[in-house]
Amino acid sequence: MRRIEQFLWHVRARVSPDEQELARELLPDVAWPLFAAMPVADRRHALDVVRRLTDAGHDDADLLAAALLHDAAKGHRMRLWHRIGGVLLEGAAPGMLRRLGAAEGSSWRHGFYLYLHHAELSADAAARVGCSDRVVAFIRGAAAAADASLAAAFAAADEAS
Repeated sequence: MRRIEQFLWHVRARVSPDEQELARELLPDVAWPLFAAMPVADRRHALDVVRRLTDAGHDDADLLAAALLHDAAKGHRMRLWHRIGGVLLEGAAPGMLRRLGAAEGSSWRHGFYLYLHHAELSADAAARVGCSDRVVAFIRGAAAAADASLAAAFAAADEAS
C-alpha cells in the first residue's frame, strides 16, 4: 500500500510559487539552477524533506541546502518506470538491479544507473556548481563525525516519504 501511495504522490506532485521561493532563499545562488532543473516530483520530495527537518527544529543552512539538492542527479532521464523497477528489483532481485545499472550510458538502462548512483552524482553536481564541502558531504552520505546527528536526521527525513 505504501508503494501505491508513493506512486500516486509522484504523479500528482506540485510545487507552489511560495515553496519555490523558499527553496531559492535556502539555497546559495550558485545552486538555484540545479534545483530549478529538477523534475517537479523531485523538487516536491526535497521540499518535504526540508519541512520535516525544520519541523524537527533543524535550521542548519548546509543541511537544508543538501536536502534540497540530494536527488538533483536523477533528472529527467530517470523515468517513473525506472523508479518503480528500481524499487521492485531492489527488494526482489538486487543483483539484477546492479547489473542493469552497472554502467553509465545512453541506453534505456541509464535510469537504473541514476537510481543506484544518484547520491554520489548529486553530490558531484553540487560540488561543481560551488556548494560547500559540507553540503556535498551531507548529500554523499559522508558527513563529518561532528555532523552525525544532523546526517541521521537528514536520512530519517528522506526515508519518511
